[in-house]
Formats: sequence, structure tokens, C-alpha cells
Amino acid sequence: MSYFEILELNKEPFSTSPDPFFFYRSSAHETAMKRLEIAIRLRRGLSVIMGDVGTGKTTLGRTLLQSFNGEDDYVFHMILDPTYKSEFQFLASLTKIFGVSPNFRSTLDYKDAIEKYLFQKGVDEDKTIILLIDEGQKLTPTFLEILRTLLNYETNEFKLLQLVILAQMEVLPKLKRINNFFDRVTLKYIINPLDEKETEDMIEYRLKQAGYNGGNRLFSNGAIKMIYDHTMGYPRKIAVLCHNALEELVMKDKKIIDESLMVKIIRDEVV
Repeated sequence: MSYFEILELNKEPFSTSPDPFFFYRSSAHETAMKRLEIAIRLRRGLSVIMGDVGTGKTTLGRTLLQSFNGEDDYVFHMILDPTYKSEFQFLASLTKIFGVSPNFRSTLDYKDAIEKYLFQKGVDEDKTIILLIDEGQKLTPTFLEILRTLLNYETNEFKLLQLVILAQMEVLPKLKRINNFFDRVTLKYIINPLDEKETEDMIEYRLKQAGYNGGNRLFSNGAIKMIYDHTMGYPRKIAVLCHNALEELVMKDKKIIDESLMVKIIRDEVV
């Protein structure tokens, strides 16, 4: 029998890929999603979502994008890693992302081309343009200044660019050092790790999404408590540990992941 057949699954439940299908909406993630959607629909401008490594920011971004599927008036653009060597390279990347071609290759021409694109799309075509930047803590002061300039483009009623920055907590002092950028943040939200109950709910949700409908639980209460204590509620760490636990369950031909099994798995992970 295959791995999936033994576990009565259709898919891998604990992949660390940012798949919206497995996105568990904790209280914090649900709040972030709803507030982001409101900010985008009202065209308020700059939103910053922060959280430590492994709290689910990237998956939240992909889920946000998916939630606007089929709405042609909303145009999403995404930067997965804003690591560029220079201001010119960053601007060149933005023009490529927006699909515009400046007549000349200079920073001023690139800025003018982006401005024309935003006014054409936002005013002439009445579309909402969203730029979502993941790993936002990598943005340099120079790049933040460029983004600040883009946020200046507006009508009397709304901002022409909706900028969503997903970043680790270290981005906060960077933003605060640029007063006229930080003042433009209309939504600032921090995603914290899950609590113990949410950890259990995330595990059960992912198993259900993967097709598990067995009558018996795969994780005992004691095992879930150990998972929470070891991971401190960080979704990525939970996914990795649970995947290792399922592998061990299959290898040892067990029926349930209990505390004794978790002791070995955690010990092996630490070594």
C-alpha cells in the first residue's frame, strides 16, 4: 500500500508550500485577511502585515490573491523577494511587473512610465492595482522611498496603488526611520503564533483538507500538547513536525501518534 492509502489521505497534509487550500484561518489570520480586503476595496493605500518566520505570511498573501479571483477590476502584482542591486534595477523590475515600456532607460523615465500606468488603470479604466511584496524586511531605505513616491499618486478620493507589504518584525524600525513613509501606513497588523487549541484545530483542518475522514484520531491529545510545546504555535514548525510524525507512524506501523512516538520524533529533530 502507498503512503496515502495507509493514512487514508488524498494529498500531503503538512507540506510547507504556501498553498491556500491548506491555509488554516486562525483568529489572527482571519482578522488580517478581512482587514486587508477592506483596505484594498476602499483603496486606502499602504498595508503592512508583520510576523516572525513561519507564521504564515506568505500563505496569507497567496490566499488574499485567490480571494479576488474572478474580479477583473482588481489587478494583482507580486514581488516574492525584493532583493535588488540598485534603485535602477528595482524600478526596471517594477516596470516589467506592471507591463510598461519606458521610451528611455533612466530612473526618471521609469518613474514616469509607472505613474502613467497607475493613472491609466486607476482613473481611466477604474481598476484597483495591488502590489504585494513578500519578504518586505529586505526592502532598503532607497526602495522604500520609491514606494513612498508611488503612494503619492492619488485622486481626491483614493490611492492609485494599493501596496501590501508582508514582512518579518525587523521591518518595523526600518519603516519608523522614514517618517513620511510610516505615516502612510493605513493598516498595520502583527500575526502571532497559534495557541494550543488553534494548533490542534490546524492539525485537524489540514488532515481533513487532505481527505482524512477516519473514525480514529491520528494524533492523541498528549501528542498535540507536545507538538504545541515544541513548536510554540508556529504553523511552519507544526507542519514539519506533523509530517515527520506521519512518516514515523507509517514506518512503525502504528495506529496513532502518541506521546511516546512524539518523544522519539522530537529527539531526532533536535539531534
